[in-house]
Amino acid sequence: MNFVNQLLRGIAFIPALVNAIEALFAGKSGTEKKDAAMSFLESALSTVDAITQRDIIDPEKFKDGISKIIDGTVECLNASTWAKGSPQASAASGQ
Repeated sequence: MNFVNQLLRGIAFIPALVNAIEALFAGKSGTEKKDAAMSFLESALSTVDAITQRDIIDPEKFKDGISKIIDGTVECLNASTWAKGSPQASAASGQ
């Protein structure tokens, strides 16, 4: 499969992954949740194979990029009604 297509499929999956990790690791720190998401994504995207096949030539930059996508997804979800427990979400739903 074309690496770009595989990457885009993985990125599309991140919101669902973040939601599932949040439910499974509710009592854990944000860092632990992010580590779990990163680990799952590395497996799902077959990062090791892509590195071996030279599709990914700088694994650290690739991981940093995926990390930023996860951070951005969490930020967007936390700014939405998904973050039901936040006072801002409660106030916005009451309008």
